[in-house]
Amino acid sequence: METIGLNGNVYDGQCPSRLVLDRIGDKWTALVIGLLEDGPMRFSELQRCIHGISQKMLTQTLRNLERDGLVSRTLYPEVPPRVEYELTPMGQTLCAPLTAVRHWAEEHITAVTAAQMAYDQRRGGP
Repeated sequence: METIGLNGNVYDGQCPSRLVLDRIGDKWTALVIGLLEDGPMRFSELQRCIHGISQKMLTQTLRNLERDGLVSRTLYPEVPPRVEYELTPMGQTLCAPLTAVRHWAEEHITAVTAAQMAYDQRRGGP
C-alpha cells in the first residue's frame, strides 16, 4: 500500500516522518503532552504526576519534544531558577489525537486484558 503525502510517507522506511511517528507513539510522550495540555508545568510537577517515569527518561522525553518543536522550555531568572515546560502551537495540535488514544486505552483495558489472558491460556502462558 503506497500512501504519499505532501509532507512525508511513514510507510517508506527512509522517510524521516517515521521518527516523528516514533516520538508521538511513545507512552511517555503521550503522558507528557496530556499533562501539558492544561498549561505550563515544572519538571517536578510532571515527574510527580507521571508515576513510573525516571528523572532521566523525563529529561530525555522533554528534550526530544523541545527539539521537535512540540514543547517549549522557559527558564525564569530567579533564585532558585525556575523552569517551566509548555506545549507550542504545533504541540497543541497533538492534544486531541493523543487524548483519544489515552481514553481508548482506559476504556478498553478490561477487554484487552481479557483477550491477553485468553490468548495466553491457548498458548500455554505469556
